[in-house]
Amino acid sequence: MTGVLAADAALLGFARALRAAGVEADAERVHAFLSAVDALRPGIRADVYWAGRLTLCGDRDDLERYERVFAAYFGDRERAGRTVSAPPPPRLRLVVRGGTGTATRADREHAAPPAASLASAAEVLRHRDVADLDAAEREQVRRLLAAFALRGEARRSARRSPAGRGEVDPHRTVRELLRRGGEPARLRRHARTDRPRRVVLLVDVSGSMSPYADALLRFAHAAARGSRTEVFTIGTRLTRVTRELAHRDPDLAMAAVAAAVPDWRGGTRLGELLRAFLDRWGQRGLARGAIVVLLSDGWERGDPELLAAQMRRLHRLAHRVIWANPRKARPGYAPLAAGMAAALPSVDAFVEGHSLAALERLAAVVRGADDA
Repeated sequence: MTGVLAADAALLGFARALRAAGVEADAERVHAFLSAVDALRPGIRADVYWAGRLTLCGDRDDLERYERVFAAYFGDRERAGRTVSAPPPPRLRLVVRGGTGTATRADREHAAPPAASLASAAEVLRHRDVADLDAAEREQVRRLLAAFALRGEARRSARRSPAGRGEVDPHRTVRELLRRGGEPARLRRHARTDRPRRVVLLVDVSGSMSPYADALLRFAHAAARGSRTEVFTIGTRLTRVTRELAHRDPDLAMAAVAAAVPDWRGGTRLGELLRAFLDRWGQRGLARGAIVVLLSDGWERGDPELLAAQMRRLHRLAHRVIWANPRKARPGYAPLAAGMAAALPSVDAFVEGHSLAALERLAAVVRGADDA
């Protein structure tokens, strides 16, 4: 019974990883996925693959994300970072009641390695502190981070689009009447559409954040694939790296960021850099109405009062201010650092940022699906 619960927990972790990648794997789909795996063979990679693909993917756009997450979560049999080919679909077998039956040679080949044990290892890895991982574990984390998606909380747009219900669209209705030569026509309607808010990521690359900088920047790279995400690094300088992160390949993007950022592993001047960001970018509208996420441990070498003043200024401009601190997960942590203590009164959500699971929760808070 314990093994079954552990396998279910691992498969639920896979569903959470899919949601973090932007697949709408809701509770109903996850229930169908678990039922399908239970009806097939939970320890067989191909069965788990097809059960998830047929129940968790809602449209064609989900398939690429599903391939990436499955490869990273259950182990990539090809080169890391590439999309794996789909395992062959399980063959239909005639089961005779009362017969003992034996596994076929193909079944034994697919049974290694067991999908449930691979998923369990990945589920454990999701909660591990990034700073404590070895090289192989970091590579698996990088593959999972490459599949992330980050969308801001939806807001009602002023633009309208054709809809079955809503207010009458006079322009489209008149055009339809003219097209029909004045004959009566069905009224055309339109409604306001929802669009995600802009997301601004400020990633701390100072010396105290060096164990987490690579993972956080890869998280930012996955987020920057969205058209309404801006990324800056902060340390002793403020550097906009949205263009560098536009490379599709994560390793090329990281190399471009490394060449563009001059203050790796330096000090931290959060107050001054936040003021520079607001003076140059915030007042121009980049932060206005946006969801601003600071990924930092809050160590400040400058004046904490300056940081507090700039955080209040940011809070007035932004829709929400979120702070993700990798140190928050440590036992006995308290926001006693001068910078962190000065910033917290102007923070809407204070979350962890040390692991994959923490970054998944951060993504949920950004899209408004979870509260800190």
